[in-house]
Amino acid sequence: MQTPWGNLDVCDAHVHFFSRSFFQLLGAPSGRSAEDIGAALGWQVPAADPACLADAWVSELDRHGVARACVIASVHGDEASVMAAVERHPGRLLGYFMLNPAAPDALERTRAAVASGRVHAVCLFPAMHCYSVEDPRVRQVLEIAASRPGTAVFVHCGVLTVGVRKKLGLPSPFDMRFSNPIDLHAVALRFPEVNFIVPHFGAGYFREALMLADLCPNVYLDTSTLRGSSVARSTSPAPDACCSAPIHPSSRAAGMRACSRNRCVAWRLSGSAPKTPGSSSVPTSSAFFTPEPPPVR
Repeated sequence: MQTPWGNLDVCDAHVHFFSRSFFQLLGAPSGRSAEDIGAALGWQVPAADPACLADAWVSELDRHGVARACVIASVHGDEASVMAAVERHPGRLLGYFMLNPAAPDALERTRAAVASGRVHAVCLFPAMHCYSVEDPRVRQVLEIAASRPGTAVFVHCGVLTVGVRKKLGLPSPFDMRFSNPIDLHAVALRFPEVNFIVPHFGAGYFREALMLADLCPNVYLDTSTLRGSSVARSTSPAPDACCSAPIHPSSRAAGMRACSRNRCVAWRLSGSAPKTPGSSSVPTSSAFFTPEPPPVR
């Protein structure tokens, strides 16, 4: 893609993959079908074969000049969907999947997904599922991730609201006590071989997310859905940042970089961004825009 910083490979590091199974799993507790859920949301329910949805996403990536995308199975139990998507387009899609470590089948699912070679990150939502990242069950998941080099762990911190659940009238008993990025500090140090991704710049815990990334070289920040003029004013790095390209305040950061073990976006904020010679990827949002170059300060 031609950008203000030259011709770059653009990658989206945060795409929710709403498969047919996603709709089915959302509807199961209330006995509603995938079609019922789709109608309530006003969304088109995709075909049963996740490869068809993968084709649709790749078509969109092509249309907007995006090289690759990380696709996230967004409900516990749907990892097979992103695995099928990655199998269909291994050069374009990276697979992430939501996991509830408190579920009885969590370890079995994690082992199978990681062993498949088609999953690149395990996604944890501590506030949603009400557990601490220090929980022994989380440690077991991290040990599995560590056993396959290159498997990242995505940990949602900060404010968590799920519009889909609200629109469907589903309960959302989330517990913010488990949402502070600082809680991940000791865990990240204990697993230096695992790359951790904190999305949305900490989703309200901006300062804590930056402190965590500063202290842990294996923690990366994803800037998806990043809004706010105060953040925008503080994030205008020079062109040597963010994988040799500037980070735009409304862009998405490269969780994908965590999978390839390159350092990421937060560092230029503190003036310590490492250069990555030869890199040509800059993340962007799923809105796919051509940003104005940020001012050099």
